[in-house]
Amino acid sequence: MEYKDYYQLLNLDRDATQAQIKSSYRKLARKYHPDISKEPEAEEKFKAIGEAYEVLKNAEKRAAYDQLGNQWQEGENFHAPPGWDAGFEFSGGPDNAGANYSDFFESIFGHGFADSGQASSAQTHSQAQDHHARIYISIEDSYKGDTREVSLHTPSINSDGRVTTRQRSINLKIPKGVREGQNIRLTGQGMPGQGDSPDGDLYLQIIFQPHELYRVDGRDVYLNCPITPWEAALGAKLKIPTPNGIVNLNVPKDSQTGRKLRLKGQGIPANPIGHFFVTLNVILPVAETESDRDIYRAMEKQFDFNPRTKLGV
Repeated sequence: MEYKDYYQLLNLDRDATQAQIKSSYRKLARKYHPDISKEPEAEEKFKAIGEAYEVLKNAEKRAAYDQLGNQWQEGENFHAPPGWDAGFEFSGGPDNAGANYSDFFESIFGHGFADSGQASSAQTHSQAQDHHARIYISIEDSYKGDTREVSLHTPSINSDGRVTTRQRSINLKIPKGVREGQNIRLTGQGMPGQGDSPDGDLYLQIIFQPHELYRVDGRDVYLNCPITPWEAALGAKLKIPTPNGIVNLNVPKDSQTGRKLRLKGQGIPANPIGHFFVTLNVILPVAETESDRDIYRAMEKQFDFNPRTKLGV
């Protein structure tokens, strides 16, 4: 996926005011409009500057884009840093459904960023005041629950026409058994209401941080577990880690790589509770000495075994 330098596409510095962004877009849109332009690749350029303007004209999108940093160059291979959008608030306006934007745009704004910061006709005034943010927690937090201080970042446009970010902290209670993708609602902690309207709500979407051991799918948790050839062949009782502590696992004899074992009720403690799955991976010891290699030679003579029989060879 290619990085898009939206400032470069609009011939702007990164500290440009909103008025400068609008002026530059209008000038370039006239130059490359496919109905009147004779410039080469006018339609493609018109589409690119339209996407750039969609991002930079909006305080929330622009602040989110700026948060990625400026170490990438136009066209470079891009992957968003893990957790780059943690605590970044955006309002509950319409999303970008149906728009034909690049993969780069969708990777950043394809999860519900407001299109204009205003409510659609189908939304209530209260919904227009709601804010949303993503919060990253560990898998262990879901197993045990936790209370922590969370930093949130709210973008806005200052009197100079530039985007600024206001920071605030809230105390958040993470309920035991919360699943990835769930929203925690904090009543009245969104955008202040206007006139007699109530304050909006704040919805915090839970995302699990990448874990070096575990993978989560819904309520279920998965672990890849290395075992020795003799544990696989003879069976074994192993101690394995889970987010809730060490547990015992019975490995049946004659197990193979890829065999999946289930620990019932050891997954995310939601309602209903999930399960914990262990996938076995048989690891061969390295034959470092001649004595080690003799053991493998003895196994070769002992077993009449060809693992490639099903391949017809």
